[in-house]
This record gives sequence, structure tokens and C-alpha cells, in this order.
Amino acid sequence: MELLLIVAALAVVVYFVSRSQKSTTRHAAGNLDDAKADARQAIERLGGQIYNLTGTDDASRQALADAAERYTAAGSQIDQAQSPVQARLAKQTALEGLYYIRAARTAMGMDPGPEIPTLDGQKSAGAVTEDRQVEFEGRQVAASPSPSARTPNYYPGGRVAGRPVPAGWYSEPWWKPALVAGAWGVGSMLLFSSLFAGMAGVPYDAQAFESGAADGSDGASGDDFGGGDDIGGDGFDGGDSAGFDGGDGFGFDGFDF
Repeated sequence: MELLLIVAALAVVVYFVSRSQKSTTRHAAGNLDDAKADARQAIERLGGQIYNLTGTDDASRQALADAAERYTAAGSQIDQAQSPVQARLAKQTALEGLYYIRAARTAMGMDPGPEIPTLDGQKSAGAVTEDRQVEFEGRQVAASPSPSARTPNYYPGGRVAGRPVPAGWYSEPWWKPALVAGAWGVGSMLLFSSLFAGMAGVPYDAQAFESGAADGSDGASGDDFGGGDDIGGDGFDGGDSAGFDGGDGFGFDGFDF
């Protein structure tokens, strides 16, 4: 009799443990499905914008090319996502692409569209608030809050390889070698100091840049897009992602790990 009671008790325990595990599995699967659906909404909006716009100058064409890179990357990331965190990364990549769309629309004199959720590290990275031009390693490097023939390369603001990069328009994508390699060139601190020293929109110095001043805690809300209107945006990298074509080294020799 006692043996039967023990067996019955064990059966009850096994039943409830199994039920709990199944419930947890269903909950996790539901969270992943929700995260994927959320990411796909952003990816689909980005794709629609890319195919509906044609650049009219260097700045808008470059911004659209960058948006297309993010669209391709986000599609690959969502296809491989196995967790809500990975799905959110795909959404961040798509949101960054939407910032490039907004930048392209701005460069073409169009309405940029509604606001876009903030990217990870974007607020703390700051933004270019005045025109600057400096000589660096024998060439002129410029930054501006507005697109122009001199500054056709846009960045939405955020973190690249652990360091903050202010949102703005630049004469060259000086952050791309670090984006691709995952490490900054030895001259990056000097360039940052020359280009942003004393700028109101960049509230940290070169030492803080080198140590990674922007901690990324102002991350994206990742919530609403504000209705069904076309979405654009002004500036993922929302994270320390790589995989985008960085071109040449832009004069940075070696990397400081």
C-alpha cells in the first residue's frame, strides 16, 4: 500500500514538472514569435522605402545604399534568429536602415517622415551641431549637421566597436574600418579630438571616446512606428555590429585592442 502511494506521488510530481516545462517552452516560443513579428514589421517597412526611393545626389544615393545594406543584414539576422534577443538585433539593424532612409529623404529635400525609435547608444553618442573641417593625415575631414556635396556620408549615431560615434554627416565614413574589423585604428582618438573638441552636441572628450563613454543604456524603445505612414529616420549603428562593407582603412594603420 505504501509503495502504491509512493508511486502515485511520483507520478503526480512527474506530471506537474512535465506540464510546467511544456508551459515554459510554449511561453518562450511565443516570445520568440512575437519578437520576430515585431522585427519583420520594421524590415518590411525598410524594404518598401528602399524600393520606392531613388537618390538624386551623392548624399541621398549613399544613404540609400547604406539602407540597402542594413535591409540585407536584417533579413539574414531574422532568418537565423533563435531567441528574442537575436530577433531584437535584427530589428535594431532594420531601424538603423530606416534612419538612413530618413537621411536620404532629407538630402533630397523631402519630408523625412515620422520619428523612429531610438537606437541603442544613440542619445549618449551625441550629434554634430556645427560645421567642422580638420586636416588629418594629409587629407581634409569634415563634419556637418546637414548633407552636402562635401559631407555625403551619414551616420545615425550610436556605438561602433565599443565606442560612441555622433550622428551627423561626414566627408568620409571614418567609423567603417572599426565597424568591419571590430577594432579602432590607432589614429581614431586623434581624429575624434580634432573633429569634435568643444562641440556642444558631443558632451564628452577624446579620452571618454577611447574608453567608450556612451554606455548604450539609452537604448531603443523598439516600440511603435506611429501609424502606417512611410518611415524614414536621420542615423545601429545601434550596436557593435559588423558585416557591412567598410571599404578601405581611411588612413588608420593598425588597431588598438
